[in-house]
Amino acid sequence: MEFVLSQVSVWSYAFAAIVHAVFGLYLAVAWRKGRSGALLIAAAIMEALWAAANWAFSASGWGWLFHLANVFDVLRLAAWFSFLVALLSQPSAEGSNDGMPRWPAPGASAVVALAAGGVICFSLGLPVYGTPMRTWAATSLLSSVFGLVLLELFYRAVSERYRWGIKPLALAIGSLFAFDVYLYADTLLFTRIDPVTWSVRGFAHTLTIPLLVISASRNPDWTLRVSVSRHVVFHSTALAGSGLYLLLIAAAGYYMRYFGGEWGEALQLALLFSGVLFLCVLAVSGAFRARLRVLLAKHFFAYRYDYRKEWLSVTQSLSVAGDGLTLGESVVKALADLVESPGGGVWLCDLNGNYCQQARLNMPDYGLREQSDSEFCRFLLEREWVVNLEEMRSGLSSGSGMPMPAWASELADMWLIVPLISSGALVGFVILLTPRTPVDVNWEVLDLLKIAGRQAASYIARMQTAEALIEARKFDAFNRMSAFVVHDLKNLVAQLSLMLRNAERHKDNPEFQADMLDTVRHVETRMRGLMTQLMEKTPINQRRPVQLKTVIEHIIQSRRMFKPCPVMLAGAPDLTVLAHAERLERILGHIVQNALDATPEHGSVSVELSQEGNFARIAVCDSGSGMSEAFVREQLFRPFQTTKSSGMGIGAYESQQYVNELGGTLTVQSEVGVGSRFDIRLPLAGQTQNAGIEALAE
Repeated sequence: MEFVLSQVSVWSYAFAAIVHAVFGLYLAVAWRKGRSGALLIAAAIMEALWAAANWAFSASGWGWLFHLANVFDVLRLAAWFSFLVALLSQPSAEGSNDGMPRWPAPGASAVVALAAGGVICFSLGLPVYGTPMRTWAATSLLSSVFGLVLLELFYRAVSERYRWGIKPLALAIGSLFAFDVYLYADTLLFTRIDPVTWSVRGFAHTLTIPLLVISASRNPDWTLRVSVSRHVVFHSTALAGSGLYLLLIAAAGYYMRYFGGEWGEALQLALLFSGVLFLCVLAVSGAFRARLRVLLAKHFFAYRYDYRKEWLSVTQSLSVAGDGLTLGESVVKALADLVESPGGGVWLCDLNGNYCQQARLNMPDYGLREQSDSEFCRFLLEREWVVNLEEMRSGLSSGSGMPMPAWASELADMWLIVPLISSGALVGFVILLTPRTPVDVNWEVLDLLKIAGRQAASYIARMQTAEALIEARKFDAFNRMSAFVVHDLKNLVAQLSLMLRNAERHKDNPEFQADMLDTVRHVETRMRGLMTQLMEKTPINQRRPVQLKTVIEHIIQSRRMFKPCPVMLAGAPDLTVLAHAERLERILGHIVQNALDATPEHGSVSVELSQEGNFARIAVCDSGSGMSEAFVREQLFRPFQTTKSSGMGIGAYESQQYVNELGGTLTVQSEVGVGSRFDIRLPLAGQTQNAGIEALAE
């Protein structure tokens, strides 16, 4: 050997031998008794032996080791040819390989034999074609060209829709044969081996291993259980890209310093600083990471998601709800992370039967509401579709007759609507914002979102059940407390009755006694009535016709004794509803009393009674302190939620519940610093009776 050996070749082939040995061992462990897999393992082992022989030759300089490496090189070619021929002989996706030519197997055998002859001629010094080296170079060049032809035949034999799995393999083996064509063509032309090209040959072979791993993981029919970690690929790609970027910055800085004159050093430092700063910006950029993940998933993996990792991530996000995020925000984050969305909102059903925005993440509060009985909600429940608003707005999807709400086309930043379904019920839905990077919403994305949505719905349903149980326990505690109250009331009534009997015998001060007797009789009557309602087992809510005008006038009259702010009555036609008079007076009185409590002395409180179709409408308006939209939505009608120091927080809740029992509605409009408006709509007595008769007739 006449070319000069260097340390580059020692490290190159040592690295190649170690990596190929590890690769072969990994394939052997993952092998599941398949022919193609066995041949790939043999090729990896031959690569390792060939690289090890070249490393030994580079380190020692013994010529016989070089010839031994050439022998392993022939065996390596034989293994790769056998692997390609085995893949060609496999049936196609349509179940047949009748169209395959018959010459690859005998042709590969002949080319391997010819390459082996060239190695023998080179080793024994036989000048068959000019010189022994030219003979060896010519046969090796022919073998490499045949390898490219065989690879091209295999690639064209694979259907275009299945080439995605073998593209990395074609790139890897094609690069090996192309490199060898260059090496042997140069050797044949100049009758000498280029030391630089030969030295880096080990590095070149090693660089193809990641492509072989990816292709093996994409083709389970090779019976190799090879899996590639997306996490490792992402970080390895990011690290390699960062390293290449820094090398380019360093090279540019070097030439800038070399040719920049007196400005060179300053320009080099400025370039390095700006380059590192830009790299840091990319490292913390969520949009850049999202684009890189989508790029790797699209071009390197058969499936976009690592389902085990994504499922664990979703479960973890939902399980840690409360650690800085509410459950609704955790649901939005879990679904948004699956599709690179920056955030969104979750719509859940409120006490009025409307789906409203209960939680949001990086999304403004739109205040949108969707009725639970709307066609859109029924569509989500029946079809369980993930709705792509972007496609519907652009006209790419007809929606198959989907009844879209009006707000869906008005807000351009809304992207996907994911239904939350649990136990056959629509718990709510999540609206995701437009992603950071374009995402192809295919069947895989839709199925994953459906599964994650069902998981999230089960968590929300469980939370709602727990809240309902807590409220039930609170009412149970309240009922137990009521028993003690009844006992105390009975004692108070007994004491008041005794006072009345004693007071009637003491008439020294007639005026005092008269006032005292009137007050005591009033209190005693009310207490006895309350005690009777609490202790009787018969229902107290038997509905009878009630004149609303009489009830409202009595409420206004009673409040004038305790509050200087007047209550104005407007409209007041004679309207009759079916209700329990005392309970209806209690809930209307509660609303009026709250309006008086919130209104200063110079303010105004009004009650308007009117008829709207088959309903009576009672509007209680005040110019008081008002309430925030969040308080009205989240706390006003929840039991035991109050802002009063002496209140129990069940008045508004009882009012809404009783109005709903009567078949009516209770809505609130309020603004902080302006005032509030409570609208109560109750079915008129005649309509209620007719509805009951029709129900019985059916």
